[in-house]
Amino acid sequence: MSVASIVKGTVPFGDFKTWYRISGDPGSPLPALVVVHGGPGSTHDYLRGMEVFAAVGWPVVLYDQLGNGGSTHLPDKGEDFWTPQLFLDELDNLLHRLGVADNYVLFGQSWGGLLVARHAAARPAGLRGLVIANAPASYPLWLREMAVLRAQLPPGVNEVLLRHEAAGTTDSEEYHEAMRVFYEKHVCRLKPWPRDYQASFYEITNDPTVYRTMNGPSEFHVIGTLRDWGVEDCLPDIEVPTLVLSGRYDEATPETVRPYAELIPDARWEIFEESSHLPHLEEPERFIATMIEYLRGLPR
Repeated sequence: MSVASIVKGTVPFGDFKTWYRISGDPGSPLPALVVVHGGPGSTHDYLRGMEVFAAVGWPVVLYDQLGNGGSTHLPDKGEDFWTPQLFLDELDNLLHRLGVADNYVLFGQSWGGLLVARHAAARPAGLRGLVIANAPASYPLWLREMAVLRAQLPPGVNEVLLRHEAAGTTDSEEYHEAMRVFYEKHVCRLKPWPRDYQASFYEITNDPTVYRTMNGPSEFHVIGTLRDWGVEDCLPDIEVPTLVLSGRYDEATPETVRPYAELIPDARWEIFEESSHLPHLEEPERFIATMIEYLRGLPR
């Protein structure tokens, strides 16, 4: 399948700029599929495969959230600047600037899943559907489950992690090597890691401002500003049909994902049996089929 067209650019967001990439026909009667990446502090790169849906009719919008990738970098901004509300405002601005706010579906992956859930709970008139992929419903839930997953790592690995976390030496090579053991089990089980995923991983390394401020030094050591944040309170307010996705080996364990399925009135939960945190890369055929079935089933 080939994509009809690709348009790239930036839109103003206050004094800053948000980078975007649109694939497919923007004049399509089908809603635009707007893809919200994880992190916070990652980039669109690891979700480039989502452009396959443009080849079958849905325009696909990818973008880099503020502070990363092609958007404005702000390494001197502190905790008071990097808030969930900032990224909710950026998403709303992007939808209106690109002219898709009256007809769109949101796909949020990992941190992006919490973001799109909060957006959807405000019941925007143009939102037609919602996909929440590999996202915890809150970071307190996430942290409780991280302790469980860490305890199941091979002997000695968690001890290394804990020692460096206590000493504040999470930049050490030994910590990164131990961190990789967790990532290869619960983030991406493919070997080698796909190029698109590596690109986003390196982008976080190149400018870790947002990731370290809001999250922390790793996926499983959340000590940033998000550590007490969640969206469980607003999930009953979501009115659109919602598809919830997770992987059997996902760092977003069933306990962290279950509130979406139980609290959103019209939600369906699909678990990918051979995947961890990235089913769109780990089980692409089933992922594409599941997404197309969902998109085609949305009310017109």
